Amino acid sequence: MERTVGTVTRGLRCPIINEGDSIESIVVETVLNSANKEKFDIQDKDIVAITESIVARSQGNYATIDQIAADVKTKFGNETIGVIFPILSRNRFSNILKGIARGAKKIVLMLSYPSDEVGNHLISLDLLDEKGINPWTDTLSETQFRELFGFGKHRFTGVDYVEFYKDLIAEEGTECEVIFSQKPKTILDYTKNVLTCDIHTRQRTKRILENAGAERVYTLDDILSSSVDGSGYNEQYGLLGSNKSTEEGIKLFPRNCQPVVDKIQTMIKDETGKNVEVMVYGDGAFKDPVGKIWELADPVVSPAFTAGLDGTPNEVKLKYLADNNFSELRGEELEQAIKAHIDNKEDDLVGAMEAQGTTPRQLTDLIGSLADLTSGSGDKGTPIVYIQGYFDNFTK
Repeated sequence: MERTVGTVTRGLRCPIINEGDSIESIVVETVLNSANKEKFDIQDKDIVAITESIVARSQGNYATIDQIAADVKTKFGNETIGVIFPILSRNRFSNILKGIARGAKKIVLMLSYPSDEVGNHLISLDLLDEKGINPWTDTLSETQFRELFGFGKHRFTGVDYVEFYKDLIAEEGTECEVIFSQKPKTILDYTKNVLTCDIHTRQRTKRILENAGAERVYTLDDILSSSVDGSGYNEQYGLLGSNKSTEEGIKLFPRNCQPVVDKIQTMIKDETGKNVEVMVYGDGAFKDPVGKIWELADPVVSPAFTAGLDGTPNEVKLKYLADNNFSELRGEELEQAIKAHIDNKEDDLVGAMEAQGTTPRQLTDLIGSLADLTSGSGDKGTPIVYIQGYFDNFTK
């Protein structure tokens, strides 16, 4: 019987992961058990996607606010620190900010506006237009910002982030001044010692500051890039990708993930004879149309994946072929012509008209987004996602 289903995505439930657990064994056992109970066959080119959170939990990759503070103090001494371009997030940044404040004498907090890097808005573009303010040229003090825009709460969280962040710093007994600017160099009017907290633009920001005369510039991936007083760490990403775990701690992005995915692939091959692909995923890479939030607050969608997930899709647009190449055909004849075209398509379709409208993003970004939407960020309890048929096309 001809197949009537293409890609199938399943969220798999597994035990709660704790430090010291064998993440590889738990993932493999979960996949095999689910396949048996749900009656699906494990096939070559299936994909096992594992959320970064359970990998980090198994590694015990945690740190305290005090350990963040110690690293900040070591790097900046007793200088005023310019903390610039943080994202607006209780989960992602509140405990990081507490740690920075605990290790500093004074903070000049520079917020980008109208929104942060991932699209959380302090104010709307319409309000900017109404007030005649240009964030690329106009630097605002906290007083000026309030006079122009008042007090506004985030539509999803109900938090006034200016007030929230300022209060967090004050609670640590640290002096704080808040300013608003889109220009990295603005902070140098207040201090030459800067911790730039943006994620995807951090290297550009650092370069601009160093070229403009900053004395010490660190990015979030420099903080806890090695263990401090026994803390967890991430040598590549530091604090990037971390989440709040307790009121006094954070969970860091997992480290050394490549051996994990490679071992899982080998274990499943040993058990089933099938060569599945495996990846660790964090945030998906998509934008919410209502809140305008770009989901990707992690430094990458996938910190590790097996070789078969490298690269981008190489697909043609079926409707383009039907409307153009084979517009005179119908029914079975049209179907067979399109299948033959797919079977004989070029290995590289970049620039080809028949590929327009497809999505030549990294496979891991696409699959990670699919997995993130499947597992969710709440109480679904499915941190392992099993994907079948992703690499199939119309000919299969």
